[in-house]
Amino acid sequence: MITIGCFHAHYSNIELIEEALSSYEVELVHYVDPGLDRLKHDADFTEAVTHEKVSQTLQWIAHCHADAILVTCTLFAAVLGQEAQHVPIPVAGIDDPLLQEMQRNPGEYILAFTNPATIEGTMARVNQALQQEHKDGQRNEIEAVETDAVLIPGTFELIMRGDKEGYLAAVSAGLQQLAEQYPDSTVVAAQLSMAPAAARVTADTGMLIYSPLASLATYLEKNLSLKRRYVLSS
Repeated sequence: MITIGCFHAHYSNIELIEEALSSYEVELVHYVDPGLDRLKHDADFTEAVTHEKVSQTLQWIAHCHADAILVTCTLFAAVLGQEAQHVPIPVAGIDDPLLQEMQRNPGEYILAFTNPATIEGTMARVNQALQQEHKDGQRNEIEAVETDAVLIPGTFELIMRGDKEGYLAAVSAGLQQLAEQYPDSTVVAAQLSMAPAAARVTADTGMLIYSPLASLATYLEKNLSLKRRYVLSS
């Protein structure tokens, strides 16, 4: 059985990942550190602090007998391009399936956020993924993809203080409004904590909202060779 170390910024993400991967033979070990989110507004806070903390934690999780690492916080995932290459085991970011989806299906994407501190890093990661270098050194810019970031204001503090229902309601309303405002675009709930709201809007209105959980399981199944659990029928 493969062991995945899951690096979270908030405890609420544990349940979402456990449920998403419940049909696979996998051990999930969770590491939660809300510290960077608490420090990000300090006057002396810099990106170097994020790099150092993420690097240390990735190395620690790898040392603790993990076979792979899943980083579920977009603030952490934003620096994986530099830090993951120093880790001796596979490292996946929560937005990796989205980046792959955008590469395969050009179009207009509206990335919705609740945490303003994750926008700049995530969008830089998106832009980098859309300008991959070929092995021959040629740039392959996917010009047919257009992206825009939108903040749903006044919501992130709700989840950080444990108001899950208030967060779900506010984010659902924000995502539905964006879907109505941009009917020709793919609206994306860019953070894992927004996934239940995306599912609610899709179920209630029929308007598809892409979330980090939409293709995470199949992405990890392919890239980490996860095996499905087989339940014997009676």
